[in-house]
Amino acid sequence: MSSVTSTSALPGPERQGGPIYLLTIKHLECQANFAWSSRHPRTQRTTEAHVKDTTTPHVIVIGGGTGGLCLAHGLKRAGVSVRVYERDRTRADGVQGYRVGIDPDGSRALKACLSPDLFDTFVATCARTASYFCIRTEQLKESLTLELHPPTDPVNSEKSVSRMTLRQVLVTGVEDVVEFGKVFTHYEQNDDGTVTAFFEDGTSATGDVLVAADGSNSRVRRQYLPHATVQEAGVIAVTCKVPLTDESRALLPREVTQGIGLVMAPRGYTCILHTMEFPWDREGELKHGIGNTDAELIKNWPGLLYDNTRDYINWGFNAATRQFPSDVMQMRGKELIDLVLRMTPGWAPQLHQLFRMGDPSTCFPIKVHTTEPVPQWRTTNVTLLGDAIHTMTPGMGVGANTALRDAALLTKNLTAVSKGSMTLHDAVHDYETQMVEYGFKAVLDSRKNFSGDQVVHRDVLGRVALVGMRAGLWALNHLPPAKRKMADKLYEYRGGERE
Repeated sequence: MSSVTSTSALPGPERQGGPIYLLTIKHLECQANFAWSSRHPRTQRTTEAHVKDTTTPHVIVIGGGTGGLCLAHGLKRAGVSVRVYERDRTRADGVQGYRVGIDPDGSRALKACLSPDLFDTFVATCARTASYFCIRTEQLKESLTLELHPPTDPVNSEKSVSRMTLRQVLVTGVEDVVEFGKVFTHYEQNDDGTVTAFFEDGTSATGDVLVAADGSNSRVRRQYLPHATVQEAGVIAVTCKVPLTDESRALLPREVTQGIGLVMAPRGYTCILHTMEFPWDREGELKHGIGNTDAELIKNWPGLLYDNTRDYINWGFNAATRQFPSDVMQMRGKELIDLVLRMTPGWAPQLHQLFRMGDPSTCFPIKVHTTEPVPQWRTTNVTLLGDAIHTMTPGMGVGANTALRDAALLTKNLTAVSKGSMTLHDAVHDYETQMVEYGFKAVLDSRKNFSGDQVVHRDVLGRVALVGMRAGLWALNHLPPAKRKMADKLYEYRGGERE
């Protein structure tokens, strides 16, 4: 059961995240031997006695982001008592209208947790599916054009969705279990095996399990696993949106506007390009050609009332932190756009025009962070999911998808508790064992492909590496069987046909 009492508030950090990712297919096996640290006294109270023996658990979720809300849907559908405590005061607060890619792993998790109608609504509100992954030079010359797997079913396909749209989908149907305006301060593990969360407004809530879904700067993690730190990855990204018009579309090659583009330039500079086209127009009315079923789903979806997402091209310029001025994180709008123009003097005129057409109100910098993986901890009635435990760079494009995968797995295990087929301790322990393996592997894979210490960021060696990469990509681009194999490996890595 949940209870509300009064207490004092403690300070703590807020969560953060970033909307841009890169696609690659490089793999890295997670091989590390990390030293165990137990600096916080609460981490030592980790025996099974701190997990209540119950078949009717009440679950407290701290944070109403992608993973936390997906978990709430899954538990509510399974009849498991759940309550989500979210910092932002309304369902429309604190969300950026940027893209997030949902791979087959993410879609599979959403299908497992959402009601059938709501999952269909999610699919209907996604942007047009990307058909290509294109790598271009800074002059927009072709290095590689990879044809992606076509969508064959709602699960085993790549999807592009606005973060705001996904937020509205995930809030729909769980409004009765989400409390907004609740800023978590700390928790206490009680002698009876329950756990109590405390909030800045002086209230508290008690349950049998507390799930940290409060993002990269998780206050729960800092208390529970203080040795599990998040570090700067040595890369800063500047992201901006350009309204999609005939003029802006004409600036990019057809394959780029119909897919995902990646510009690779000297000094390790890159620019990711996403074109987002939605089923509704600038007035929020459904476009012609939308199927009757999808049209009905979208018309009846209350989230559209809160969603101001419209068609756009998103560009995201990335470089090593040392390449930017020291005050870049305080810059906004036109100042950032002008900075990107100054940093890319030799780039194609079309790209410069695209940068200039960016909406200054949507332009901001992101300092990319990554988790330092730690050995698995002993199980208690506190656990974590998503960025709260495995923040990763956008190097593999799987951050949100890994959070969704966490939510589906934890839902499955906690549902087993309610059915009496697992103890609560075993359910949490099994979840953490699996999550630590695939989550930290994704962290290391992503860091390998997107960090400031990569060779491409070095002045001399970086240019040599870039020449070698371009030669390799050119050769690959002229070998159709090799390209198909690369597309297949990318599909498999991102969860295609995964059981």
